[in-house]
Amino acid sequence: MSSSTTPPTTDSSLVRSGWFETRKAALLRDGWIFVVLIGLVVFFSLTSSNFLSQANWLNTSSTATEVMLLALGETFVIITAGIDLSVGAVLGLAGMTGGWVMSHMLQNNTGSTAVVVGIGFAATIAVGVIGGLINGWLVAYARIPSFVVTLGTLGIASGLANLYSNGQEISQLPAWVGTFGNTNIGGWVPVPVLITAILCVITVIMLAKTRFGAFTYTIGDSEDAAARAGIPFKRHLVKVYALAGILAGIDAVLVMTRVAAASPASGATDNLNAIAAVVIGGASLFGGRGTILGSIIGTLIISVLLTGLIVINVAPFWQEVAVGVVLILAVFIDQYSERLRSRQ
Repeated sequence: MSSSTTPPTTDSSLVRSGWFETRKAALLRDGWIFVVLIGLVVFFSLTSSNFLSQANWLNTSSTATEVMLLALGETFVIITAGIDLSVGAVLGLAGMTGGWVMSHMLQNNTGSTAVVVGIGFAATIAVGVIGGLINGWLVAYARIPSFVVTLGTLGIASGLANLYSNGQEISQLPAWVGTFGNTNIGGWVPVPVLITAILCVITVIMLAKTRFGAFTYTIGDSEDAAARAGIPFKRHLVKVYALAGILAGIDAVLVMTRVAAASPASGATDNLNAIAAVVIGGASLFGGRGTILGSIIGTLIISVLLTGLIVINVAPFWQEVAVGVVLILAVFIDQYSERLRSRQ
C-alpha cells in the first residue's frame, strides 16, 4: 500500500512504503527493456562486423557516460513528478566556467598544474550545484512548475555559456585534463566510464536503500502524503534538484577531460536524451515510479542505437527519429501495461 493511504510511521516502514509498486513489477519492467537492449546489440552485431570492435565500444561507452550521469539525476527529479530541462545547458555552462578559470590561471601563471586543475574542476561542479539549487528553490518555494522553471534556466545557462568566449570553445587547458579523460584501463575501460559506474552504484543505493530515496518516492506519489508523514518535502525537492546539478557538474568535468576543451555546445541535446532514457527505463512522468537500473538500461539503449546507426552507415538525421520512435513506443507499452494491471 502506498504512503498516500498509509503514512509511514518509522524509518524502516518509510523505506518500504517508498516503493509504490512491487519489486516484482519493477524487475519485470526492467527485464523487458533489457531484452530490447540485447536485441539491439544482436541486430547491430549481425549487420556490422565493426559493432563489437574495441573502437566502437569506446565510442559507445563515451556516449553513454555523457547521457547517463544526467539521466541519474533526472531519475530522482522525475520520480518527484518534476522534470529538469536545463541539465544539458547547465553541463555546458559548468564546463565553460571551469575552462575559463583554468585558461585564465594558465595565462597568468597562477599555481601549479594540480592547483589549476583542482580549482577549475571545483568551479565546474560548483556551477552545477548552484544551477540545481536555483531550480529546486524556484520549484519548491516559489511554486513555479518545474517545466517552466527549467525551460527558463535552460535559456539562461545556454546564453551565459556562449558569453564566456563569444560562442567559441576554450581549448587552452592543462595537458593533464585531456590525458586524464582519455586514459583507458586495460584498453577497454575509459576513466570517465569507471567514474560513472561508481556513481551509478552510489545512486542505486541512495534511491533504493536510504530515506532520501524513500522521501523521493513519497513526494512523487503525493506531496500531501509526504507532509502528513512529516517529510520536509520543500527542502527535499531542493536537494533533489541540487543532486541533478551536482551530477551535471561532474558530467561537465568528464566531458571536458574527454574532448580536452570546454565548449558551450556541450550537452546541447543531452537533456532530451537523458529524459528519454529515464522514461524508456520505466519511470513515470506523473511521479512515484522509476529505478536507477531502468535508467541505466534506457541510457544504454539510446547509446547503442545512436552508435549502431552510425556503424551501419545510416544518415545522422535518422538518429533523432529513432530515439523519438523508441521513446514513444516505450511510453505506449508502459501505459498499455498499466491499463491491463488496473483491470485485474
